[in-house]
Amino acid sequence: MNYCALASGSNGNCYYIANAENAILIDVGINAKHVELRMANLGIAPTTIKAIFITHEHTDHIRGLAVFCKRYQIPVYMTIGSYRGSRLQLPENLVHIIRRDEVIEVGSLTICGVPKYHDAQEPCSFLVSDGETNIGVLTDIGRVCDNVKHVIQQADILLWEANYDEELLDTGSYPFFLKNRIRNGWGHLSNHTALETVLKYRTCRLRHLILGHLSGQNNSVELVRQTFAPHFRKIKLSIATRYQETELFDSRALLPPLATKIIIQQVSYQATFVFPES
Repeated sequence: MNYCALASGSNGNCYYIANAENAILIDVGINAKHVELRMANLGIAPTTIKAIFITHEHTDHIRGLAVFCKRYQIPVYMTIGSYRGSRLQLPENLVHIIRRDEVIEVGSLTICGVPKYHDAQEPCSFLVSDGETNIGVLTDIGRVCDNVKHVIQQADILLWEANYDEELLDTGSYPFFLKNRIRNGWGHLSNHTALETVLKYRTCRLRHLILGHLSGQNNSVELVRQTFAPHFRKIKLSIATRYQETELFDSRALLPPLATKIIIQQVSYQATFVFPES
């Protein structure tokens, strides 16, 4: 599978995942022009995108959605809460309302919704699989619930939120209400919570960890690298930023997993995932 972050940060998020036959985007949180430019840098044609999956309605996840999906007539999958909260008026033929724990097939890709804690109306993250390699995209995580733990345990490739450094947030210029919103269990994960969580729940199958959704004021690439790098010397470690796209990664170039793969179809995700209370 090929995958990359076209943008990742508190000002915009967009993630690309594809196999030989099918390609999807998770979120379109930068404007359509920049999506196209960053795709062009990687040799990706927008016309190859078969579906867009939206995690929630915050602007940094939907900013370019309306223009991009209309321009290329791409179906959009999102929960009813996210669609209502977005206040977007998308063509009816392009909108597909899903449950937060729904499993959708786009060709040979399987996309599993992952209910989570975040201060949005009906948010979910996604786990994408081709039946052999599992890619988890987990950002905007207010707190670590059983659903999130489960995805970490299943992931060969994990795009994981490291949003803020606690000291920078505490001493920064954000007003108290905003600081509290970020760390009250419905906002985002700090670097250290993100690190402790992955160290506790990762399995031998994790081969690539990508840190993303960094805060522009309360974090830095260097802080994230210093926090994570000493603990992940034996797997590939990358940091996605707001400034440019990552390289286009190929799962075939990664070291083979140390444990036998668990095929995603053997797991009943709808039976496993539970709904965090609102």
